[in-house]
Amino acid sequence: MAKDHKDIPLDDVRNIGIIAHIDAGKTTTTERILYFTGLKHKIGEVHDGAAEMDWMAQERERGITITSAATTCFWKDHRINIIDTPGHVDFTMEVERSLRVLDGAVTVFDGKSGVEPQSETVWRQADRYNVPRICFVNKINQTGGDFYKSFASIQERLSKDAVVIALPIGFEQGIRGLVDLVENKAYVYADDAGMTEIVEAEIPVDMLEQVEEYRQVLMEKVSEVDDRLIELFLNDGVLSTEEMKYAIRRGTLESKIFPVLGGDSRTAIVRKLLDAVIDYLPSPLDIDAAKGTDVDDEEKELERKADKNEPFAGLAFKIATDPYIGQLVFFRVYSGTLKSGSYVYNSTKGEKERISRLVLMHANSRTEVDELSAGEIGAIVGLKNTTTGDTLCDEKNPIILEKIVIPEPVIQIKLEPKTKVDQEKMSLALHKLSDEDPTLKVSSDEVTGDTLIAGMGELHLDIIVDRMKREFGVEVNVGQPQVAYKETIQSSAEAQGKYIKQSGGKGQYGDVYLRVESFDPETVEIDPKKPQHYIFGNELKGGSIPSEYVPAIEKGIKESIDRGVIAGYPLINIKATVYDGSYHDVDSSESAFKIAGSMALSAAVKKANPIILEPIMAVEVTIPEQYMGDVVGDLNSRRGLIEEMNDRTGGLKVVSAKVPLSSMFGYVTTLRSMTQGRGNAVMEFNDYQPVPNNVQQDIIAKRTAR
Repeated sequence: MAKDHKDIPLDDVRNIGIIAHIDAGKTTTTERILYFTGLKHKIGEVHDGAAEMDWMAQERERGITITSAATTCFWKDHRINIIDTPGHVDFTMEVERSLRVLDGAVTVFDGKSGVEPQSETVWRQADRYNVPRICFVNKINQTGGDFYKSFASIQERLSKDAVVIALPIGFEQGIRGLVDLVENKAYVYADDAGMTEIVEAEIPVDMLEQVEEYRQVLMEKVSEVDDRLIELFLNDGVLSTEEMKYAIRRGTLESKIFPVLGGDSRTAIVRKLLDAVIDYLPSPLDIDAAKGTDVDDEEKELERKADKNEPFAGLAFKIATDPYIGQLVFFRVYSGTLKSGSYVYNSTKGEKERISRLVLMHANSRTEVDELSAGEIGAIVGLKNTTTGDTLCDEKNPIILEKIVIPEPVIQIKLEPKTKVDQEKMSLALHKLSDEDPTLKVSSDEVTGDTLIAGMGELHLDIIVDRMKREFGVEVNVGQPQVAYKETIQSSAEAQGKYIKQSGGKGQYGDVYLRVESFDPETVEIDPKKPQHYIFGNELKGGSIPSEYVPAIEKGIKESIDRGVIAGYPLINIKATVYDGSYHDVDSSESAFKIAGSMALSAAVKKANPIILEPIMAVEVTIPEQYMGDVVGDLNSRRGLIEEMNDRTGGLKVVSAKVPLSSMFGYVTTLRSMTQGRGNAVMEFNDYQPVPNNVQQDIIAKRTAR
């Protein structure tokens, strides 16, 4: 019987995520982990809509993961907390916030395709948070599945430090086990389908030479993590199993090694994957202490160690609405202990909140617990004002932990309620959904008053509209998708913003001189975990403007930046510096300087060669070779830039291109028509680039005409 969560030493806890490109088999892998650890007794298939971790109606219908789901299982006296994340690029925020609170990750690859676009995205996200990884090449049992080609793509496109720790026995449908290079032993299916057990066996004779070759490479690579091991390996030419396990674990924890194994995650090979999770991924004690800053001084760094006797500190990383108990706040405990019925301090918002109940999650079901301690992941019932990225801590020992990076939306749609009743319900629904999903931005068009929602892609917004109807009973008419353009400047300029108003009685007076200049976010020293799209500078001297008016000036500048200058789109990559001005002893006020700051920003931007930027998508199209010419021609007609063309197993070609998002709406439908249903495309946001001048004029004309 599984131990109680409080009985497991912290050293035997693993907080891991399953991350991958869409359709690589993340949820299937998680389902089999639950099956082999005894947490569930029936195997759920994603394509049948029976996977426990895909619990939302939209997930079951579409056969994809939309929201990250948390669960806990036990393996060989270890507790494994797992978060199964989405693979579709539209839900990349779910991966981002999960990786922020996890200690390690299993990266799953489709053995037929190797590294795919979203594989690279989740890898970069894991790099950002320095999350140790092991790699599992799935689906190598299927036609076109190739462990060795997939491994080569991992080394080529992700990291040269990837190293094989197990070789598959067999090829494609003939896969029947693996050779563990660390133990130098073979393990094969105990039954034909491999659904129950794997048993130790002799290494196949025809693999002996290959096994020896890969073992030598492995020993050479892992010995590099420790001078003592290098000496041992050079002297003896071999390392023991214990020495190799130690070296792989240490190298993995330091992200100097990424162990790779493969198989079919529907089989008992998952048992070896679980062993690798226990052997090589970190416990909460293996990672660095959580970093944060002092509530009153951003420059003062603080840290919290994974110790239940330290002051309590945790991070809220996800908000979900449960139909039975209300809002759930998923959080990671970094230090100390939190008890139900106690109070907690939200240092991000400066508010105190009561912990009504604490629960451990399994997909959308839950188990109530009395307390959660350092290293644990759970959920809180009863918080009113906590949102994604907020720090929860001991009021007497406040800290603000590093925040979560929230990607910018690239697409927006107009919503129009069908009835007056829907109008009232719509605002409530959008408020709750935006609390859950930080990448969902709700706004009003300043010209028309229409409600706009912005998100990460067409699928993302489709799901939001579907959830509004199902969960909140809101019927809406949906407008055509629109691109979330941005504005920026190409040169520097200076301008004055002077606001004077006399209307009897006390007047209004604010006078600001402002300089604007562009900056490259790649070269300016901005904390990548706290990205910002503008920088405010203060070069005021000699009391030309009293310091108490500076925050109002910055607020006015920020408001102008948010609403743009030439076409109503937000400005990015701009530095605005106030360097002079004047004030009036009686008539000056915060509101006057706020308006003056806004006026100065608008005037300066208009002189600094402003341009419109558009989101560019990295597109990867997989097609049979005979359609190559038509597909490339079509991408060119969409202002696409073809970057490379590669071969894939089965006579397929892969075309990689950068294409403006504005020309990619409905592309998959067009592609299927062009290739008789045999083409497939995936895309993800790449960057923002200037639009051509003729396109810019069209955009401005359309905005002006509204």
